[in-house]
Amino acid sequence: MKIEEIYNRVDSISPFEQQEKWDNSGLLVGEMNREVEHIVVALDIDEAMLKNAKEDTLFIVHHPLIFSGLKKLDYSVYPANLLEMMVQKRLSLLALHTNFDKTHLNAYVFEKVLGFKKETQNDFVCKVTGLWSKEELLKHLKSKLNLETLRVVSPKNKITSIALTTGAGASLMDEVDADCFLTGDIKYHDAMKAMSQNLMMVDIGHYESEQYFVNVMMEELENLGLFGIISQSQNPFEIS
Repeated sequence: MKIEEIYNRVDSISPFEQQEKWDNSGLLVGEMNREVEHIVVALDIDEAMLKNAKEDTLFIVHHPLIFSGLKKLDYSVYPANLLEMMVQKRLSLLALHTNFDKTHLNAYVFEKVLGFKKETQNDFVCKVTGLWSKEELLKHLKSKLNLETLRVVSPKNKITSIALTTGAGASLMDEVDADCFLTGDIKYHDAMKAMSQNLMMVDIGHYESEQYFVNVMMEELENLGLFGIISQSQNPFEIS
């Protein structure tokens, strides 16, 4: 099957035109007329994954390997080292990032993983209202996301609304009208800002909240009549 056919089918369920201006989703390595024999779905690609890949494989990933402009290709450093391997083995790369967050991933994690019933969604932010205690909510998050610990800003004993953005969504806090905002990669100064605004934030991890990309994408590929395999990338962080 040609990449163009796969691209068009995927675009039909998560249009690339919906990506943010700063994003770089789309076909990043390869050419539309190239025939591919295999499809691999992953959150990211890494060296081990590429070494084990068969030639003429298309990787469908969440995080774009090429994000900012590349002024040179130094094959001793990331990401050029991975790009060299891809070219040598005729591997292609298709990324669905912010467009897929909007159309699929945030709602999936909010409802299917965490078990909340989405009442509203504004681009990236899903929201639900209800009543939770701090202890009840944190225990629930740890269980559902398989987390041993959580970083919490401005904890509230009584929570009446919860919002979520997977990945690194702290920059969206001004758009959040909720008691508690769940997201990943909360930086120190974001935490200071949230504390000053009395916004409870819970860091649920970037990898931990977005690893479900592979589950959602595999379901969609099957619905589109495409067959792929999962090759989950490794979380770069270890707890010790």
